[in-house]
Amino acid sequence: MSSLPKLASRIRSPIVASSSTLIRPTVLTRKPILSSSSTSTPVRSSSPLGKDRSISSISSKRSFTSSTRIREEEKPKEEWPERVLPVLKDQDIKRLQRQRNVGISAHIDSGKTTLTERILYYTGRIRDIHEVRGRDAVGAKMDSMELEREKGITIQSAATFADWLSPPPPNELPENSTLLGTGSKEGKEKYSINIIDTPGHVDFTIEVERALRVLDGAVLVLCAVSGVQSQTITVDRQMRRYNVPRLAFINKMDRAGSNPFRVIQQLRGKLKMNAAALQVPIGAEGDFSGVVDIVRMKALYNEGVKGNQVVETNEIPESVRALAEEKRAELIEQLSEADETLCDLFLNESPISELDIAQALRRATVSLKFTPVFMGSAIKNTGVQALLDGVCQYLPDPNEVKNQALDAALPPNAPPVPLVPAAEAPLVGLAFKLEEGRYGQLTYMRVYQGELKRGSVIYNARTGKKVKVPRLVRMHSDEMEDVEAIGAGEICAMFGVECSSGDTFTDGSTTFSMTSMFVPEPVISLSIRPDGNETPNFSRALNRFQKEDPTFRVHVDSESQETIISGMGELHLDIYVERMKREYNVACVTGKPRVAFRETITEESKFNYTHKKQSGGSGQFGRVIGKLEPMEMDSETNKDTAFENRIIGGNIPNQFIPAIEKGFQEALDRGLLTGHPISGCRFVLEDGSAHSVDSNELAFRLAAIGAFRESFQKAKPVILEPVMTVEVVAPIEFQGNVIGALNQRKGTIVDTEVRDDEFTLTAEVALNDMFGYSSQLRGMTQGKGEFSMEYKNHQPVMPNVQRDMMEAFRKKQLSK
Repeated sequence: MSSLPKLASRIRSPIVASSSTLIRPTVLTRKPILSSSSTSTPVRSSSPLGKDRSISSISSKRSFTSSTRIREEEKPKEEWPERVLPVLKDQDIKRLQRQRNVGISAHIDSGKTTLTERILYYTGRIRDIHEVRGRDAVGAKMDSMELEREKGITIQSAATFADWLSPPPPNELPENSTLLGTGSKEGKEKYSINIIDTPGHVDFTIEVERALRVLDGAVLVLCAVSGVQSQTITVDRQMRRYNVPRLAFINKMDRAGSNPFRVIQQLRGKLKMNAAALQVPIGAEGDFSGVVDIVRMKALYNEGVKGNQVVETNEIPESVRALAEEKRAELIEQLSEADETLCDLFLNESPISELDIAQALRRATVSLKFTPVFMGSAIKNTGVQALLDGVCQYLPDPNEVKNQALDAALPPNAPPVPLVPAAEAPLVGLAFKLEEGRYGQLTYMRVYQGELKRGSVIYNARTGKKVKVPRLVRMHSDEMEDVEAIGAGEICAMFGVECSSGDTFTDGSTTFSMTSMFVPEPVISLSIRPDGNETPNFSRALNRFQKEDPTFRVHVDSESQETIISGMGELHLDIYVERMKREYNVACVTGKPRVAFRETITEESKFNYTHKKQSGGSGQFGRVIGKLEPMEMDSETNKDTAFENRIIGGNIPNQFIPAIEKGFQEALDRGLLTGHPISGCRFVLEDGSAHSVDSNELAFRLAAIGAFRESFQKAKPVILEPVMTVEVVAPIEFQGNVIGALNQRKGTIVDTEVRDDEFTLTAEVALNDMFGYSSQLRGMTQGKGEFSMEYKNHQPVMPNVQRDMMEAFRKKQLSK
């Protein structure tokens, strides 16, 4: 055996001799071994290498693996057609540099709509300010629906546009330039800003989802007292999903207990953001009077009618000067972690100018590495103009955001196609929101490439149908402004174009299609019927709401023949029931809310099932062999059920495979434990057999259903229920009562945060145990407590609950 190392050294020596790099040595060194070993005879026992025949087997194994690697490496790479991308002209670049598309998102009652109202007032879009719950009964401009003004909440996202005079972005300024501020009168340029105000309630989360899908930037509004709350985390997750750069605005700085720097720590801790303040407050709580811009080290005050004049001064109050210098150093330090250019200046201890900081802020914000934090009070008309300047200076223009489309004419694995916002490029637009307007369907659309003109013919990439654009408008909440054309990078609305939410439109010269938005599954259902005789308006209303809102589902229960509506929460469904009464004059009676239970398996189960049926003439025969196994959610497809065909050799003819998959999908619709849909399982087909005469699609579909039912019972099935993340905010004196009430509902306390006079409690509670909690919380906190819920996941129910549910289902089946 002493000769083995010698052989090894001989085999390895060509690698050392011929290979100068270790990146891909197999191609260079394995070929001689392959050619010699393929022609050589096995080593004889008299060989000087030794009598052990295992040596030849070692070399042959190596030869086999090396040849496999060569074959893999020599596979021809797939070649895709080279694309000549459209070229941006100077006029395109000039227009896009002064264009911004932003959304305003936050937790409930953080002041999004109030902030948007001030933005519209200061930009001259509205003549006067109206509050969300104002005494004048007018309501905020962006809350155009009567229900929104009554309840004081935003239900539908609303779009508007405005023009704002702001200094040019820092990346356009030459070296050694002086930064212009909010209070400057000269050197400003006009920016066009499209704004979408989104709801804060988790029940209307689809409105935030589809707005962020088409926006280039966002403003994340936070309450200076409550800080990061449950819906803030959800909104942050949505922004990350679509890679949306954002600014943070800490609102309600005038409230008692406001602490902006605690909120910034929460941004870093809870949301894992690299965030730092660009301002520090002058005064606190009721004495809040302005902010200090720590980039330029100037104090900003709002004066005049409703704060419409910004006064800028070099005199920073002594009470905040030390804090401003401390926070400026912290800003530079945090920003250095996100921007290499500033990091080099910081580490070399070189002087850092205002322009260096501003340019680094823009680079880091656009590249999603940093979140600048502004602060103010929208209700007190303070700090809003500086935020608008921040939107223009630090958020990207449409040309800086890389958007892509898929070419439907190529296979699914083809690389995506970059879209260029050039006016002369082929049209590509995405319909992201539908509304039923006075003049027919109103379709909100973002134009990514090309130009959309009134009267032009466009093609729906999903259906292939061509439609004419009869009317083109720009939206200002519920008001419209007719336009002749809309350029790339802008948001508009079309009338009279039938389509679905998420459809792509082109001019017919390309086969591009854009990916749609993520749509969460409904978590709650209830039965609904008209109070009295059913009218056509009942079904008309349900069809319209279902088309507008992808999270609102309608189906008829096959057993009870009741109409069932499903949605994201009680408030979500209540709003639609109320809208049916007001908009369609259909009063409805609803049943008890139903939770979206699911069934799943916990372990693998094999099946070998034969379906036989013999009658006069040809019968039915189908045999399937395989296994049923648990499956996690697939991040790419967002599905947790799958059918997998592993048959080799064609024991089951290919034409019957779709019938087996259809049988599996049919079996998923109705579980065996309680009749609820089945999730989290994979059907693996490994073998089977067919009869030349008796086998047909029906036989294999029934065989798949039978095999599924047989193996499902052996796979230790469980019932799953939706679990919600519940956040409760209440005065500190009621903390014990609130915790006790959630414990009674079998909740798990996750986190508790105590502030000066109130506390925030986060818990995980099953949705089935949360019905009626709203009135209980009001009663135990004297009406001062509030809570919000967000779907977390599905988890197994308690064993005793599962037994009771199975027994109730069995009795229901027997009573039929």
